[in-house]
Amino acid sequence: MDHIPRVSDVLYVGVCRKIGTPTEVTFRRDMRDTEDMIRKPSELYEGRRTMLSGSYREGFRFKSSDMDYMVWYSDHKVICEMSQSTFYHPPRDTLIYMETSDTPPGFAKLQLLTPSNYRIVMSSLLERNHTEYISSSLLRMRFHQSRNGSNPANEGENLHGPCHNYTYRSIETDIALCFHSRHWPLPALPWVDRCLTRAWPSRSVLQSIIDEGCHLVPIANRQTNENSDLEWRISFSQAEQKLVYSMNHCQFLCYGIMKIILKEVISDELLCSYFMKTILFWRIQERSSTPWLPSTLIQHVWFCFKSLMQCVYTGYLPNFFIPENNMFAGKVVGAQQISLYQKLERFYKMGVAFLLHSPTLREILIPAVSNPYFVMQTGESYLKSEIYIDIASYCENASSRGMVYASSDFLSNMMHLNVIDQLFSTCQNVIYHDRLINVLVSTSMSLKAQCLFVSKKKRYTIERSMIHMLGLVSKLGCVSDGLYLALYLYDTGRYQTALTVTDTVKQRLSQPHIMYHDRVDIQRYSEVVGGQSLLTKYRKAWARNIVFFKDFTFTIEELRLEQEVSNMNGMPNLHLPPFVTVYMLSVLCHYRLGDRSQYIQALTDLHTLLLYDDGSYVPLLNRDLAWQILGICQHVVGDLHGALQSYQESLRQEPKNKIQIATGTRIDLVKSQLRVHSTSIIT
Repeated sequence: MDHIPRVSDVLYVGVCRKIGTPTEVTFRRDMRDTEDMIRKPSELYEGRRTMLSGSYREGFRFKSSDMDYMVWYSDHKVICEMSQSTFYHPPRDTLIYMETSDTPPGFAKLQLLTPSNYRIVMSSLLERNHTEYISSSLLRMRFHQSRNGSNPANEGENLHGPCHNYTYRSIETDIALCFHSRHWPLPALPWVDRCLTRAWPSRSVLQSIIDEGCHLVPIANRQTNENSDLEWRISFSQAEQKLVYSMNHCQFLCYGIMKIILKEVISDELLCSYFMKTILFWRIQERSSTPWLPSTLIQHVWFCFKSLMQCVYTGYLPNFFIPENNMFAGKVVGAQQISLYQKLERFYKMGVAFLLHSPTLREILIPAVSNPYFVMQTGESYLKSEIYIDIASYCENASSRGMVYASSDFLSNMMHLNVIDQLFSTCQNVIYHDRLINVLVSTSMSLKAQCLFVSKKKRYTIERSMIHMLGLVSKLGCVSDGLYLALYLYDTGRYQTALTVTDTVKQRLSQPHIMYHDRVDIQRYSEVVGGQSLLTKYRKAWARNIVFFKDFTFTIEELRLEQEVSNMNGMPNLHLPPFVTVYMLSVLCHYRLGDRSQYIQALTDLHTLLLYDDGSYVPLLNRDLAWQILGICQHVVGDLHGALQSYQESLRQEPKNKIQIATGTRIDLVKSQLRVHSTSIIT
């Protein structure tokens, strides 16, 4: 009977392919953790920390996944006992006391002990019994007001629970201003004992969780009437992230399946994915006799579903850290509770076959259900081939680029470089390497800004440093990164040298094994870099967009207007496809050198690329900018009619870069020049 496949194995493999293999999930987490480590020193210097939390940080990449951010002031210290105040130094530190004696379980009041330097905090104070407390409702509203309308690119801005909610480039984002305590809250101390007794998580994970403390989020208990303005929810987001990281892959997939079931099968607004996570935490800590293996995945999913049913039936879902906090209180109640339970009961009567009501899971399970001899292996090499894991790693790296924000502040860049240097001393992986390239580019840009205010001798020294840094970027970066050096050389009038660099990059980009976005010739890629390290693949076979960051003078004058307009409309960076950048530089350099035949040929090549490209070289996100660049090049060389047509074509594309005002300005300029030209001919 061993040859008969287990449906559970089929589910494991199928969900692995949908959600991610262990390698992919680890890479996603390492990427975000690295960004946090690099940003931390400069954020501490600036006095404001930011943390990505939620399912995206945990390693999921569902299309519906939103981005959840927590922001807090690093000099605001929340203490749980008055004796802890001795760890801090007012007035450098603002002290806040967490009161939990007369609040619902899982909630606290925040008493301000020393004045804050932030107006948003001081304007959110309420006095009760001659004591000043920070009002969660006032601070939440003040923060929303400060963010609302601050970026024209944000859509649908509103208050969502404790968060300012908006959509940016089709990605829904929640951001909450909160406070951080590095002390473990008193109401959660029994949780520590429970973890030690049940041996999950491990002692090392448990200690790291305790050391990180907790956050206070500006939202009150939904059942509170009196003093609701003063209540703050104790958030264990950092602890939950560490718990998810400590799961084995089968446990992680069980979590993912419960999220799929919630969205595609249950589909009830009373429930949220946080409830699924909580149920899974309890399941793991119960130390079931059933091991967590691919062959037992369905059993664990079924148990979690039954646990959900039980919680809905009783109206009681205990918080994992503070069980006295019933997360269903005031939410899963009354007629809606009864209706939800009846829905779950109907699925329960179907047995595990209810999973087939999910389109995602049905697609996975049907082959095994219809063919009892369907064989499925569960080894990772079978789950996804090397090339598809490489594509996933490339896309993850590309999507996170810019999370370590480019800084025009030289000191911040030096802090970033210092952290990366320390990381390199322990492990040279592609994530650290890529972040080094980004910071080198950012540092060279910030150095260029200094050239405006120094002597000629000092400027020469700075320029040598910049060329050295950008040379390192060309040598150590991915295939297209040499274009940063070419752009700088063009910007400083070294047109022939810029062409030499551009031609070298073009030759490398033209190789058939190059990966750009998710486009790659699988056979050629495998022949050239198959079996090699990800870092080697990064340097030999990956190409990516050239980014013009918002705060830098390091760009070319021809694109200054687009950069300013895009930034004005809330789009901080311009992303230029590498081949578009190559042809643009070829046109401009040859034109400055007076080589007409060569710049006409480069113009023709760029026009042909835009006319016939299927998205392989110019993705949809970049087409409005690409047509704009063609128009600019035509405009520079004097082809006014061609420029007008290209600008108009830019307006017909999806306005992803929000440069329409710049396009309109250029169209008006071309039409004006054409009228002058026509008048001069008539005269």
